[in-house]
Amino acid sequence: MPLSPLEADALCALDAVELAARLRRRELSAREVVAAHLDRIERVNPALNAIVTLDAEGAARAAARADERAASGAELGPLHGLPIAFKDTHLTRGMRTTHGSPLFADHVPDEDELLVQRIESAGAIRVGKTNVPEFAAGSHTFNTVFGATRNPYDTTRSAGGSSGGAAAALAARLTPIADGSDMGGSLRNPASFCNVVGLRPTPGRVPALPSGDVWETLAVAGPMGRTVADTALLLSVMAGPDPRSPLSLEVPDPAAYRAPLERDLTGLRVAYAPDLGGRVPVDPEVRAVVDRQAAVFADLGCRVAEDCPDLDGAEHAFRTLRAHAFHQGFGPLLDAHRDSLKSSLVQNIEEGVRLTGADLARARGELTRLHLAAVDFFGRYDVLIAPVSQVVPFAVESEYPEIVDGQPQHTYLDWMRSAYLVSALGAPALSVPAGFTPSGLPVGLQIVAAPRAERFVLEVGAAYEAATGHGRHAPAPASS
Repeated sequence: MPLSPLEADALCALDAVELAARLRRRELSAREVVAAHLDRIERVNPALNAIVTLDAEGAARAAARADERAASGAELGPLHGLPIAFKDTHLTRGMRTTHGSPLFADHVPDEDELLVQRIESAGAIRVGKTNVPEFAAGSHTFNTVFGATRNPYDTTRSAGGSSGGAAAALAARLTPIADGSDMGGSLRNPASFCNVVGLRPTPGRVPALPSGDVWETLAVAGPMGRTVADTALLLSVMAGPDPRSPLSLEVPDPAAYRAPLERDLTGLRVAYAPDLGGRVPVDPEVRAVVDRQAAVFADLGCRVAEDCPDLDGAEHAFRTLRAHAFHQGFGPLLDAHRDSLKSSLVQNIEEGVRLTGADLARARGELTRLHLAAVDFFGRYDVLIAPVSQVVPFAVESEYPEIVDGQPQHTYLDWMRSAYLVSALGAPALSVPAGFTPSGLPVGLQIVAAPRAERFVLEVGAAYEAATGHGRHAPAPASS
């Protein structure tokens, strides 16, 4: 008998860890779980535009196969029966991957990306794809193929980006887990805007394949969830080396990420950088929420001091290497299809065209120095806490906020400095819900730890999450 909308919504509200446990105990079937999420997608997604490609029939068939596997007594993967919609920049065999571009509006890959392979091999069931800005360029999710994704907490506002569809789908309980990617905040900003959790891992923790540049360190893939434990569960199947990725990191036991995350924070050395050492303007609404979080850590027994890593050179290094990556990845498209690319993307590619060898050498040198500075900083502090985003979710019709705390933002990247300066450190950064403004808009806290310390930053995030509970505040129904 089909579930009623209320029953479906109750099931969709369960955390991924709880859903996975019930599926493994066969208290729920994959058919029930997938059907409930498809029902909710049908009712809620039209108001949000988070999921832009849907394969309900394929998901139902996959759920039936999952139930048959469970009935046979076969070993079940850690994501058995959990529905997921993959980010529309990640290749999915037999399902269109548009990259948010009209040039790829009908593109159907003949291979799965490595992270898609890993997630589906762990038992997750593909239901569709989530919306992205064109070629994931920018932290507001809109494109000419599907339009804009709206924030579940206020549908007149942006859901962030480039993993905006993923974050909105999570917040609206359309999926229990989501994959994302992050160069300058593309995973953390939407997590902050939508009151969910997102982890930017250390470069190499989650190999990105296929890749046009296996030496890339700024762009990484990472997990998203509604809780830190859900995010850790997904990381446990995404992480691990691959021989084709020379920078990929060994993981002795990936399952360790999904082990209980309890940690006593007494004595933890916490550096608080409310404006990254004066480097970024922060809207007063955001600053007011984030300022209160330092007291939360103090109440948990931490030693909190206002301090910031040395970020000198991070601006130049990030902007230079990003422009180089855009030229490398999209240069041929600029030559052949300039008129089909959004203007900000054209500008970024052209910035890459103008770079010299000296520019790149300087940027690589700065990135090296920043990494060494991060290692030194995290020898003195255990974690850094800072705002994820400098602004609250802005109007969905705007490409980007043009003013932050009275200071003009001249490009669609300027307002993302609180995220992309941290990217240059090469350290894991967790975005976790930090509370709401008086008008009910979400604000995220960025928790950063030493390079390769993913398990540790998840433990700290879980303790903070348990003390605050901000992520438990679901958005009002977008529609019903």
